[in-house]
Amino acid sequence: MTRPRLILLLLTMLAFDVGTAECATQNIVLAGGGISLNQAISMVEKRFRARVVRSDVRQEGDRKIYVLRLLDDAGNGQVVRVDASSGAIL
Repeated sequence: MTRPRLILLLLTMLAFDVGTAECATQNIVLAGGGISLNQAISMVEKRFRARVVRSDVRQEGDRKIYVLRLLDDAGNGQVVRVDASSGAIL
């Protein structure tokens, strides 16, 4: 992806506030000792050296899963799933 296209993509995501509003409201550590959405985002951004551009919280059976969409400096996208109770990357 060329630099102008990457910049346009990032500006578009910022204009639509993708992933940021929901992140601000999810900063509560789970009662069972799990991790917050913000903690999961921080962990994943450091590990994968990419920026989380969208986050979703899903319930899969009795587990809460954070689904994080990442974008690296080269414009490559990736989806990472994190178990909210253990912090394990699935």
